[in-house]
Amino acid sequence: MRRKAFWTKQLHQWHWISSAICLIAMILFSVTGITLNHAAEISAKPQSMSTTAALPPGLQQQLSALPVEARATLPPPLHDWLRNTFDLRMSRNQAIEWTEDEIYLSLPRPGGDAWVSIRLDDAEAEYQRTDRGWISYLNDLHKGRNAGVVWSWFIDIFAVATLLFCITGLLLLQVHSKHRRSTWPIVIGGFFIPLLIALFFMH
Repeated sequence: MRRKAFWTKQLHQWHWISSAICLIAMILFSVTGITLNHAAEISAKPQSMSTTAALPPGLQQQLSALPVEARATLPPPLHDWLRNTFDLRMSRNQAIEWTEDEIYLSLPRPGGDAWVSIRLDDAEAEYQRTDRGWISYLNDLHKGRNAGVVWSWFIDIFAVATLLFCITGLLLLQVHSKHRRSTWPIVIGGFFIPLLIALFFMH
């Protein structure tokens, strides 16, 4: 009896701790699950802004002297200039496309897109940013789209916390099921309802 009481207490503790950890994220993912399911019905008006700037002569010379094998990622002097000029946040290892007449950077982000194009003939840089709104931003966070490594780690941690929440909840159902006869029929229904929908109502 004492052993059962001990494990029941542990289950309750881990259940509320895991629920507290994933509460806000679970609300976010639930809401964005609805918005993603109705994405075609939710209209969005993308807003774009564009700005240009000329590369300093010293930077032009540094880029011209850069060996071909060093042109796969963003050169540090160009990284610093773009960050300061266009207020960009990007990795120093940002991949670029370097052709004979252009340097191109693709900078996708949650809820929008951005890019930088540098014409090598006149050394002019153009930065364009598109914003598709908060709903698109939250939807992309839900999918982990263009959200970066740290957000990917957060999704993994959130998934583990949610699994812990569900598993401890299932075990607590087992503990209290003797006094709640409807427990297992409801649990079984929660399994078979989506299964039947998938089998009979999906093309």
